[in-house]
Amino acid sequence: MPGAVIVGAGPGIGRSVARRFAGEGLPVALISRSGDALGLEGARTYRADVADEGELRAALDAAAEALGTPDVVVYNAAIIRPDSPGEADARAQLDAWAVNVVGALVTAAHVAPAMARRGSGTFIVTGGMPEPKAAYVSLSLGKAGVRTLVAMLDEEYGPSGVHVASVTVAGPVAPGTAFDPDDIAEHYWRLHTQPRARWQHEVLHAGGRA
Repeated sequence: MPGAVIVGAGPGIGRSVARRFAGEGLPVALISRSGDALGLEGARTYRADVADEGELRAALDAAAEALGTPDVVVYNAAIIRPDSPGEADARAQLDAWAVNVVGALVTAAHVAPAMARRGSGTFIVTGGMPEPKAAYVSLSLGKAGVRTLVAMLDEEYGPSGVHVASVTVAGPVAPGTAFDPDDIAEHYWRLHTQPRARWQHEVLHAGGRA
């Protein structure tokens, strides 16, 4: 039975999204550097550094072998760190871009064609930084890149029935706050279940319940 694949599955949004989809009866596969199951009983786990194309593709292949072509793939990996324009370091910027944008592109290139051939599927990227901030150069550039990537993926695969979207989170994620990951996870489920005539391609979580 096809299910949900969460790339960059960690203890915040990743776990909440996985739990939300599992609660609807979908098998769940978690891809992360740690291979942690995050306390989710029955979840399949795979280790991969999303900046390593070979590792990432191998993990996606393993998940597809177990679940089939997934119904939904969520790309949730990101490097989040403060860095200012005056502190710009080329290596650090390239490393962040590899995780924040290139990993999402590689994931989409690996899974979206099969979704398109089937005629259905959802590909969601966790976004952020609705406005660029000079204190977060690499993250601001990366999330702008994600927004553009989503538009291009929709152009490429949307006509074949693949719903491509991003969930833009406009604040620090923490349980019990206006940016509680369980509240944010509702956006992912809603995007996945939207009728095609009402597809959204970006949802902003600015705080509070989804």
